[in-house]
Amino acid sequence: MNKHFAASSIPKGIHCLSLRLTDEYSSNANARKQLPSPELLPLLSDNSLHHFVLSTDNILAASVVVNSAVQSSAKPEEIVFHVITDKKTYPGMHSWFALNPVSPALVEVKGVHQFDWLARENIPVLEAVETHSVIRNYYHGNHVAGANLSDTTPRSFASKLQTRSPKYISLLNHLRIYLPELFPNLDKVVFLDDDVVIQHDLSPLWDIDLKGKVNGAVETCKGEDPYVMSKRFRNYFNFSHPLIAMNINPDDCAWAYGMNIFDLSAWRKTDIRETYHTWVKENLNSNLTMWRLGTLPPALIAFKSHIHPIDPSWHMLGLGYQSKTNVESVKKAAVIHYNGQSKPWLEIGFEHLRPFWTKFVNHSNVFISNCHILA
Repeated sequence: MNKHFAASSIPKGIHCLSLRLTDEYSSNANARKQLPSPELLPLLSDNSLHHFVLSTDNILAASVVVNSAVQSSAKPEEIVFHVITDKKTYPGMHSWFALNPVSPALVEVKGVHQFDWLARENIPVLEAVETHSVIRNYYHGNHVAGANLSDTTPRSFASKLQTRSPKYISLLNHLRIYLPELFPNLDKVVFLDDDVVIQHDLSPLWDIDLKGKVNGAVETCKGEDPYVMSKRFRNYFNFSHPLIAMNINPDDCAWAYGMNIFDLSAWRKTDIRETYHTWVKENLNSNLTMWRLGTLPPALIAFKSHIHPIDPSWHMLGLGYQSKTNVESVKKAAVIHYNGQSKPWLEIGFEHLRPFWTKFVNHSNVFISNCHILA
C-alpha cells in the first residue's frame, strides 16, 4: 500500500524541475523561442518524415523518451516529435526543449489549450469523466479500492490500487483517441507513452504494412513471460455486467498501449472515436461497474477488428511491475516500457532495470543537477 502512495506522489526533484523551468520561461527569452523555428514549421506536417506523438505532464520523462529516440535513430534528421502537455506544464515543457534542442530532430511542444479542435469541439464525455462524482470519489476517496483485505491477494490488491491513479481520468491520457483530429495533415504516427525508452532505430516501423488496419500493436496474450504476457479481455472487463457479457468475448487477445503505430488515414474512415465515447459513457452510467482501468478497456472495444499485431520485440512490457524481468531480453527490445507502479524515476523503481532509463537523463544539465534528480 505504501508503494501505491509512493507511485502516485510527485518526487521533489521532478516538482523542482517543473517549477524552475516554468520560472525560466518567464525570465528567459530563449526559453520562449518558437519550437521549431519558423522556417521549419512546414516539416511538422511533412509525411515523408517520421512523426512521434507523446502526451505527458512529466518533463523529465519526456526528455528521456525524446533523447532515447533520437540517440537510437539511424536517421535522426527524419524525426519529428509532437509533445502534448497540459496548460500548467506547458511553460516548463517548452523551456526544456527550447533550451535543450535535439538537433537534427525537431520537437514541437503544444498545450492542450492550443489545439483549435479541442477548443472548438466539445468533448462532453471526457469532461464528464473528470467531473463525475462517482469517479472523483473512486479516485480520490479515502476508502481503499473497495477491497476487503481478507479476501484479496496482494497482487490483485496492488492492481486495484493502481487503477486508482488519477492519471487514468486525465484528459492527457485520453488524448490519443483524438489523434486524427489533432493532426489532420498527418497520415501515420507512432504514439509513445512517457514511461518508455527507445533502444533501437524505430524507422522500420513506418515500413510495416498494417494491411488496412488502424493500430499496429503488440498483443499481450502470449509471450515468454506469462506474468506480463497473459492478458485477455477477461482481465479487463466485468463479465457479470450484461452489456459486457453480451458484446465482448472474454477470450479475445488484448494488446498494449505504449508504442503504437497509428494509420491516421485509415482511422479517419472509421467510427473508432464514437465507439470509444459510447462505451466510456456506458461505464459512467453504470457507475464504473464495467471496468476499472481508464483508457485501455474502451480502446480494446473501439479498436476491435482494427488491430494489426506487430512483433513483440518492438515493445517489451512490464518493467514497472515485473521484478523478475529478464535483463538479456530487455537489452534486445526496441522499446522497453516501465508500465506499472515502479517507475524508474521513483525510489520504488527496480534497481536492476533503472539504468536502461537513467542513461538517457542528462545529468550535466544545470536544472537537473540543481534539483538533485537521481543524485
